[in-house]
Amino acid sequence: MMTHRPRIIHHRDGTRRSIGRQWLRGGSKWHTLTAGDLPGQRRGTADVVVDCAVYEDGCRVASIPPQEALAEARKRPGGFAWIGLHQPEYEHLAEIAEVFGLHPLAVEDAVRAHQRPKLERYGDTLFLVLKTIVFVEHEKLTATSEVVDTGELMIFLGADFVVVVRHGSAPGLTRVRRALESRPEMLGHGPAAVLHAITDQVVDDYLDVVDEVERDVDELESDVFSANHDDDAERIYQLKRELIEFKRAVHPMARPLQRLSEESDALIGAEIGRYFRDVADHLAHVRERLTGYGELVDGLLAANLSQLAVQQNVDMRRISAAAAILAIPTMIAGFYGMNFEHMPELRWTFGYPLMLGVTATLSALCYRAFRRYGWL
Repeated sequence: MMTHRPRIIHHRDGTRRSIGRQWLRGGSKWHTLTAGDLPGQRRGTADVVVDCAVYEDGCRVASIPPQEALAEARKRPGGFAWIGLHQPEYEHLAEIAEVFGLHPLAVEDAVRAHQRPKLERYGDTLFLVLKTIVFVEHEKLTATSEVVDTGELMIFLGADFVVVVRHGSAPGLTRVRRALESRPEMLGHGPAAVLHAITDQVVDDYLDVVDEVERDVDELESDVFSANHDDDAERIYQLKRELIEFKRAVHPMARPLQRLSEESDALIGAEIGRYFRDVADHLAHVRERLTGYGELVDGLLAANLSQLAVQQNVDMRRISAAAAILAIPTMIAGFYGMNFEHMPELRWTFGYPLMLGVTATLSALCYRAFRRYGWL
C-alpha cells in the first residue's frame, strides 16, 4: 500500500476534517484518510488529488495515482486520463507536469492563480483559465454585503489527458464527472468532452448567480423608489462593486470560448466545437444581463441622488416657510420692545389683546398661503 500524509483541517468547534487521500494497491481505489490519521505532516501529491481516473470509450476503467495514469491511458485505444487537483503547491504540480509534459509557464500560472480567463497553446497542450462565481447568501443587501465570490479553474488539455487545477471558492467538479460518466457516448469524445462539460457547468453557474443578483437589484430598486426612502447610496455602491467583480470574471471569457467554437483545433474537433458555440451563446446572455444590471444600478444611484436633492429642496422650503411665519411675531414684538414713550395703543386697555390677535391673524394668513403653494 502506498500512503500519503493527509491534510487535517481544525474547525472552531473542535472537529477535524481530512482532505488527504491514499492509494490502496490491494483495493485498487482512492481512499480518503480519516481525521485522526497521521496529523501534522506536509502535504504530499496525493493530498491535493481530488480524483484521478483513466477512461476508455467513455467508460471509467481504472483509478490510479497521477504518476501512472498517463502510461495506463496510452495502453488503451482512445483512452485518456482525467486528473482533478485542489490548490496544489508548485512541487505537487511540478511532479505531475514532468509526467504529462506541461509547460513551465502554464504550471506557474496554475500554481499562483489570480489569472484572467484566457486560452493559450503550449506545443500539443491547451491551457485554459476560467473564473468561477459563487453567490454569497445574505438576507438583505447592506453596505458591507458580499454578493459574489470568485474562484479559478486551470485546465491542461492534451490528446490523451486533462488536468484540472481548482483554486479558491471554485465549486468541486464531482457532479460534472458523475454526469459525464453517466453519458459514455459524450465522454467517448475524449478530453475535449471534459473541457466542454466544465466550461458549460461554469457558465450555467453564472446564470444561476445572475438570477440571484437580479433579486438584489429588484430589492434595491423597490427601496429607492419606496415612500419611506432613505439614503441607499452605500448599498448601491456596494452592489456596483460586486457587479464589477462579476464582469471581470465573465467578460474576458468571451474570446477563449469564441476560439474554441470557431477555430479548427485537432484537440477539440468539429463535433465538440459545435457544443462550445452553445456555451458561448449562454455566456453572451450572461454578459448582456450583467451589462443591463450595471446600467440599472447606475440609474438607481442617479435616482437616489436626485431624490436626496429633491428632499433637501423640500426641507429648505419648509424651513423657509416656518422662518417667514415666525418673522411676523418677531417683528411686532421687536417694535413694542423699543423704549419709546409715544407708541400706538400703548396705554389702551385692549392694546395687548389686539396685538396678539393681529399677530395670530397675520401668521395664519401666511401659513395658509404657504400651504396653497405646497411649501408646507
